[in-house]
Amino acid sequence: MPELTPAELTLLGLLVERPRHGYELDEVITARGMREWTEIGFSSIYYLLGRLRDRGLITEVASAGTGRAKARKVFGPTPEGRRVCAAEAEAAVAELRPVFPPVLVGLASQPLIPPDRLRAALAARAAALDERLGALRRAADAQPDAPGFVRAIFDFSLHQLAAEQRWLTEYRATLEGDS
Repeated sequence: MPELTPAELTLLGLLVERPRHGYELDEVITARGMREWTEIGFSSIYYLLGRLRDRGLITEVASAGTGRAKARKVFGPTPEGRRVCAAEAEAAVAELRPVFPPVLVGLASQPLIPPDRLRAALAARAAALDERLGALRRAADAQPDAPGFVRAIFDFSLHQLAAEQRWLTEYRATLEGDS
């Protein structure tokens, strides 16, 4: 079986945690700040659930709905889904995989950017980093009783953003020295 995409593994992991319907998956993704590191939009959740179901990794376990509310399909992992999720999660933790941040592509072409526009672009990035760090801290603080693995995800993301923030501060200072 081919390996799961990061989005598929994320959803499967949430379903291994406990059976959920699509709307609840979206709520968890939002509450845990997972949009910071996943490319799962609300509209793609049902598509991904279909892919996982078609691969035999999840199955409908119930329907949720009360009164007039439309019944929502609740999905849970199959035994094969649990096995695949565990193996893929272990590999994702163990393997150092390359990432391709667009900022590096921009820096590779930095000589083409006029100095004042480069400083403005870096200032905009610094402001965006500040905003994202604040939002992530608020999301983490809103879940003081989150399980340890959820705290670890928040901490990892916060440390990554803080490291970029430090790098950006130092790089901007070197550019000011070049002026």
